Amino acid sequence: MPDDASPPLAGAALIKDEVSRLPDTPGVYRMFGEGGEALYVGKARSLKKRVIQYAQGRFHTQRIALMVDLTRSMQFTSTRTETDALLLEINLIKQLKPRFNVLLRDDKSFPEIVIRREHPAAQLRKHRGAHSIKGDYFGPFASAWAVTRTLNTLQKAFLLRSCSDSVYEARTRPCMLHQIRRCAAPCTGLISLEDYEKLVAEAEAFLRGKSRLVMARMSADMQAASDELDFERAATLRDRIRALSSVAQETQVNPETVEEADVFALHAEGGQACVQVFFFRAGQNWGNQAFFPRVDRSDEDPEIMAAFLGQFYEGKPIPRQILVNIEPSERELLDEAFSIKAGRKVQILKPRRGEKRELVDHALVNAREALGRKLAESSAQSTLLNQLAEVFELDGPPERIEVYDNSHIMGTNAVGGMIVAGPDGFQKNQYRKFNIKSTELTPGDDYGMMREVLQRRFARLAKEEEAGEAPPRPDLVLIDGGAGQLAAATEVMADLGVDDIVVVGVAKGPDRDAGLERFFRPGAAPYMLQPKSPVLYYLQRLRDEAHRYAIGAHRTRRAADMRKNPLDDIDGVGPARKKALLHAFGSARGVSRASVDDLTKVEGVSEPLAQRIHDYFRKS
Repeated sequence: MPDDASPPLAGAALIKDEVSRLPDTPGVYRMFGEGGEALYVGKARSLKKRVIQYAQGRFHTQRIALMVDLTRSMQFTSTRTETDALLLEINLIKQLKPRFNVLLRDDKSFPEIVIRREHPAAQLRKHRGAHSIKGDYFGPFASAWAVTRTLNTLQKAFLLRSCSDSVYEARTRPCMLHQIRRCAAPCTGLISLEDYEKLVAEAEAFLRGKSRLVMARMSADMQAASDELDFERAATLRDRIRALSSVAQETQVNPETVEEADVFALHAEGGQACVQVFFFRAGQNWGNQAFFPRVDRSDEDPEIMAAFLGQFYEGKPIPRQILVNIEPSERELLDEAFSIKAGRKVQILKPRRGEKRELVDHALVNAREALGRKLAESSAQSTLLNQLAEVFELDGPPERIEVYDNSHIMGTNAVGGMIVAGPDGFQKNQYRKFNIKSTELTPGDDYGMMREVLQRRFARLAKEEEAGEAPPRPDLVLIDGGAGQLAAATEVMADLGVDDIVVVGVAKGPDRDAGLERFFRPGAAPYMLQPKSPVLYYLQRLRDEAHRYAIGAHRTRRAADMRKNPLDDIDGVGPARKKALLHAFGSARGVSRASVDDLTKVEGVSEPLAQRIHDYFRKS
């Protein structure tokens, strides 16, 4: 019998069918392709009126026409207001990373400074991530270098401690930081907690933009100390004032009229874009960073700026003022959305004159220069990847290269590392580490370790592909090692049904000499590349980066293992009881020597738990 079932709707026909059921209300729409991959996320004041435009077949660009043609399903979410729709759109773009949206590729959090208030003597330290620590946060800073520079200044000027609580409690005499005049040493009572709190308050005032007031107070105190012939205290205050004054000298751009703002400058050229971001807090330049969002040649600058700002501030603190060189599309809607998120008024401005205009122009110069460098690097990288495709007989230049290496010491704390590279260089947010878990491996079995790493990586890939997802799939896999590692890799990948990926083993030369590497491929004899080949240099860089990453992951795991306390392994001993036991006996060794009767005297330790602790150390 002939099959009378009509084919499923697709493209414009599918969209037209969906429109018939859509409400005339604000909301968010999502388009998905054949394999369920996200193609586009958009928001609308009216879902019905916005989505029907895609069904009419009149497109401004070929890109939109292709997007519509690839659409196989859609999802919709109605919202109360258009602002709510914008906030949801931003969140979904960040989650789904749709193919046809402008996309902020680097969305890591920025470092901050925190004055931690969980201890009577507040601690000054660097912080990144959620605000889970009780204290006052200041930032963001564009880089770890900018944070370190400011921390050094604050230590010189305000003498606040940076040591951990455990180090603080164990001190019996001042540390080296006190000797070089970077800490007031509250740990040993050289300064009272009341006077130390005054230093903390001064540091907080400085970070909140009251630097001139703080320096004026210091100058008055220095003069008073000099008048009282207390020249040592006067010299200390003089050094602190110099440290604060150095901030203005070290920073290239310190505005007079801008206390708190982020400055964005967009420059687009050759189908690529750069957004340069400067952070100004407390009237100081806290660094800048260049971003290269994924864009299309047909994207207009206002659309790029709007999409970038929305994604940039997802999960990040929003300043009161945002200065831009391109006014984003739907600026007023963004103003409202940011004000809701921040809980106060936020304003996006395109300055026309004055110091704010100078700050934006300065950022634009940096954006142009950064994009110029990026385009030059991309051209060289494209040539290099084409040559790499020829060397390894790939179908085309690889979009994703995965490189694997293992690191361990005599089989202990074994870690596998995976780095990722492609047309945009190293993709560090895609790096992965694999703690070797198998208990059946012989210590030092590199082949077994490589099997475990690849088994876990590609089993997940196969599972996600089977579920109709579109996970990142490598075009080329590089294995650190020769014929043995290659055989282990190809065996695992064949078992998982992903043996269509090209795998190459890279064996170090005699005495590990760079330039004498041999390359192993299934079914081919080992071979070498020309000593001065650009492809060889590129492969060496990939291998060295994988080696660096694997060693770093191994050292981190080894350090954590060395810091591990035996009490952590005893059932029933949580953080509070662990702290009480260490306070009572001084160390884990002291606990191990204690009798059951002594253990039961510790608050929170019952007799059964005391017996368990006692037995644990006797068995060990």
